[in-house]
Amino acid sequence: MERNSLKDTHIYRIAAWMWIGYLATLAVVNTTIYTNLPASPVAAYSWANGLAALIFLGLSYSDGVKKHLGRVYSPLMIALISATPILLHHLLLPQLPSGPLSNAEGMVMRQLPVQFIGLALVAWEYRLGALVLFGLGTAALELLTILGFKPFNQGTFTIIAFITIIRTISFLVIGVFFHYLMARLRSQQDYLQQANVQLRHHASTLENLTISRERNRMARELHDTLAHTLSALSVQLETVKAYWEVEPDTAQNLLDQSLTATHSGLDETRRALKALRASPLEDLGLVLGIQKLAESARDRGNLQLEMTLPVQPPSFSPDVEQCIYRVAQEAIENVLHHANAQKLTLALDFNQDGALLSIQDNGLGFKPGKKNLSGHFGLSGMKERAQLVGGELRIDSYPTKGTTIQLAIKGNFNEGDHLRRPGPYS
Repeated sequence: MERNSLKDTHIYRIAAWMWIGYLATLAVVNTTIYTNLPASPVAAYSWANGLAALIFLGLSYSDGVKKHLGRVYSPLMIALISATPILLHHLLLPQLPSGPLSNAEGMVMRQLPVQFIGLALVAWEYRLGALVLFGLGTAALELLTILGFKPFNQGTFTIIAFITIIRTISFLVIGVFFHYLMARLRSQQDYLQQANVQLRHHASTLENLTISRERNRMARELHDTLAHTLSALSVQLETVKAYWEVEPDTAQNLLDQSLTATHSGLDETRRALKALRASPLEDLGLVLGIQKLAESARDRGNLQLEMTLPVQPPSFSPDVEQCIYRVAQEAIENVLHHANAQKLTLALDFNQDGALLSIQDNGLGFKPGKKNLSGHFGLSGMKERAQLVGGELRIDSYPTKGTTIQLAIKGNFNEGDHLRRPGPYS
C-alpha cells in the first residue's frame, strides 16, 4: 500500500512546524476567549497538544529513530498527529467551558487543521486506499473514545456522530484531491528525472560526437597537408635518386622543387596545427573569424573572393557560433583542396527568420548522392553539426557546375541586427 518511503524527514519537519504554529495561534485565541485560561481544562488541553507537537518535532529531526523504526516510522507519525487532538479532546475536556467555539462543533473545528495535515501526509506517503482507511479510522476513534471515556448522552453522541460523518466525507473528498495532486507531482518528478537522464546522455553523446568530428577533421587536415607533402616528396626523392648519376642537372632541379614543396607543406602544416590548437572565435568573434578563413583561402588558392558579412551580428550561443564557423571552415577548405575553383563567394546574413550562411564556388562540382564522396568532403560532419543546433544544411552541386552550400538556422533576431557590408569584397 505504501507508495514510496521518504529518504529524509523533511516533509515531517514541515508538518511539525505547521502544527506548532497552529497551536501557538490557537493559544492566543483561547487567551482572548477564556479569561480563566490558566485554571481551566482548556489550558491542560493546550499544554498537552503542545507537548505532543514537540514530540512530533523531535521525531522528525531524529534520523536515528527513523532508521530504527523503519517502515513503522511513517504510520507512527501520522497516527500521532491525527489521533492526539481527538484523544486529548475527550480525555482532558470532560466539560466544555462556556464561550465561543466551546460546543461540540467548535471543538471539532479546532481539531480539523491538524488532522488535515495528517491527511496530507497520508496522501503523500500512501495510495488511495489509505485515505479511505484514514477517514474511517479517525471516525471510529472519535466514536469509540466518546463511548469509552464519557458518560453516554444521546444528544451529545448524536451531534458528535453527525459531525464525524460530515468530517469523514470531507476527508474522503479532500483526500482524493490531495491524492490527485500528489500523483501529478510524482509523475512530473519522474518525467524530470527521465529528462535529466536523457539530457545527460545527450550531453555525453554530443561530447563524443564533437570529439569524433574534431578527430576526423584533424585527420583530414593532416591528410591534406602533411600526408600530401610527404607523398609528393617521396616520389620526387625517388626520381632524384634515379637521376643523380645519369643527369645531375635534372636531379638538382628536382631537389630544388622538393625543397620548395617541403617549405610549402611545412607552412600548410603549421597553419593546420594552429587552427586545431585554438579557435579564432575566442579571439576574433564569428564574423571576423569567418572573414579570416575566407581571406586565408583566397591567398592560398589565388581565388577571386566575393564576401558579404554583417557589421553587427546578433548574439548567439557558443554551440551555434561553433556550428556556423566550423561549417564555413569545412566548406572553404573543400573549395580550396577539392573544387579546383577560381572564384569563391561567401555570404552570412541575419533576418527575422534566422541566420543563413552561403558558400559558393565555380569549381568541378560533384554528385552529392555518391557515398564515396560524402566522407571525403566532410558533408556528413557538416550536416551533423547543423542538426545538433536545429539547423538545416543544403547542398547544391553538379559536375562542372560548381557547388553551393547553405546553412540555415532558425531564430528570432532584431531587424537592426543584420546590417551588411556591401559586396562584393575582394
